Amino acid sequence: MIKVKLTKKGGIIKNITVKGHALYDDFGKDIVCAAVSSTIITSVNASLLIDENSLSYEENSGLDIEVLKEDEVTTKIINNMISNLLELEKAYPENIQIKEENNE
Repeated sequence: MIKVKLTKKGGIIKNITVKGHALYDDFGKDIVCAAVSSTIITSVNASLLIDENSLSYEENSGLDIEVLKEDEVTTKIINNMISNLLELEKAYPENIQIKEENNE
């Protein structure tokens, strides 16, 4: 299962952690993994293309994204990414799980 953890502060997403595999199908044929990867990579690349200081990311045993700016464009891109991931979670609840954590 792909596990996505959203960490918010003051109601604003500050960190996104993505770990695991969907296990919907064999590696290389997994449409859930492909959809999640495509959504996240496109969003990160779009944000960095517009403002290279908008976020940072690190790949280790998964992907850790830190949102560095709270401007309108970055917020819209991140919110759109989360919206797409939530739709995938609805369609494939056995393969992707999203949890929110508030650090107030």
